[in-house]
Amino acid sequence: MQLYNTLSAEERAELIDQAGKQRLTLSFYAYAKIEDPQQFRNELFIAWNALDALGRIYVAHEGINAQMSVPAENFEAFRDTLEVYDFMKGIRLNVAVEHDDHSFLKLTIKVRHKIVADGLNDDTFDVTNKGIHLKAKEFNQILEDPNTIVVDFRNHYESEVGHFKGAITPDVETFRESLPIINEQLKDFKEDKNLVMYCTGGIRCEKASAYFKHQGFKNVYQLEGGIIQYAKQIKEEGLESKFIGKNFVFDNRLGERITDDIVSQCHQCGKPCDNHTNCANDGCHLLFIQCDDCMALMENCCSSECLETTHLPLAEQVKLRRGKQVGNKIFRKGRSENLRFKHSGDLSDQPLAKAPITKDIRQKIKVKKVLIGKAEHYYTKAGVGLFIMENQELTLGDKILISGPTTGNQELILEKMMVNGKENKVALPGDKVTFEVPFRIRLSDKLFKIIS
Repeated sequence: MQLYNTLSAEERAELIDQAGKQRLTLSFYAYAKIEDPQQFRNELFIAWNALDALGRIYVAHEGINAQMSVPAENFEAFRDTLEVYDFMKGIRLNVAVEHDDHSFLKLTIKVRHKIVADGLNDDTFDVTNKGIHLKAKEFNQILEDPNTIVVDFRNHYESEVGHFKGAITPDVETFRESLPIINEQLKDFKEDKNLVMYCTGGIRCEKASAYFKHQGFKNVYQLEGGIIQYAKQIKEEGLESKFIGKNFVFDNRLGERITDDIVSQCHQCGKPCDNHTNCANDGCHLLFIQCDDCMALMENCCSSECLETTHLPLAEQVKLRRGKQVGNKIFRKGRSENLRFKHSGDLSDQPLAKAPITKDIRQKIKVKKVLIGKAEHYYTKAGVGLFIMENQELTLGDKILISGPTTGNQELILEKMMVNGKENKVALPGDKVTFEVPFRIRLSDKLFKIIS
């Protein structure tokens, strides 16, 4: 009985491409009393794995929190797997405005102490005693009331690329930090103000609304379904968007655009930009905002130190990381002193620029292609990539696609190549092929030949 992933992200991406079927990115949550979270987790994995559902899911005694990618043709069957449980009958599924078949590449279901870490140890706190839910139209109306205070219960790296106009945006890195900060700021308004809150999909402000009711606030409201559902409703109903910019999401997309306004800056050069990225140095992975120019100049790195590290042989990079914690445990998100332009906690409702109407190179390009090789090395100074041929032949003039989680999807026409160290017109399976690549490739990248 399979209860865990057996395929890598790269292998799963390849299978998704070969299937050529549309997938839906969605999220949902439910607070409930789950007696045995581990058994619940195993049941879900078996049911969802059979439907080719992927995603990042947390379960706990207090409920479930899920962000997922599901084949469109299996959507109703997926919903049926939820309806088996009484507390998820009729559950709202927040379907993303923008779709990316590669939004999730693994099915990961983890048992946690809580589905939303709140730092609270109060047995009298009832998370089900929540605030009043507001749909998009009602939310817009209450924002016009001068008696309303609206609070963003997301983290600084989320609100800096997009937020509701006039919202309080706490300069925090975790949800648990925001609760006492907002409670202190608004302690004199418990009786007479409308306390209105929002987050990405609703799960954080659901808990926050219950917390503030517990703290004695009388008029507590929350945006039903969060920004994700709001974006869908304003589009369907033709409503004005009170949200400005991009909605940060916790999948490979790192954001979906709600309006074409850019309200943040590249953290390296200060140019208007709202594209988040992770540092290419595997010993860093800092989350920060980087424009395309800086991405090309810094090769997807957050600092000169990280750039130098990525140029070292892989064995030396591994040696440097040995014994150290990596990723977000080293650096706070967007907080490195190497980043010159950061304005967390000092956000503006005024757009800095408009997003260009172009296709993001990081989005998946839907073309017919066949996998022919994988990346082996990138020679930075020469701008040359080395690939190992695995399948079919490669010929000068072929249109190729280099694809990977960080690289995205890049098309090239093969004009010149070296095969096993000598210039040649044809490469066969087993050959080592090198050719110029105008961007940095990574070991996770795959080489495809476009056949249409």
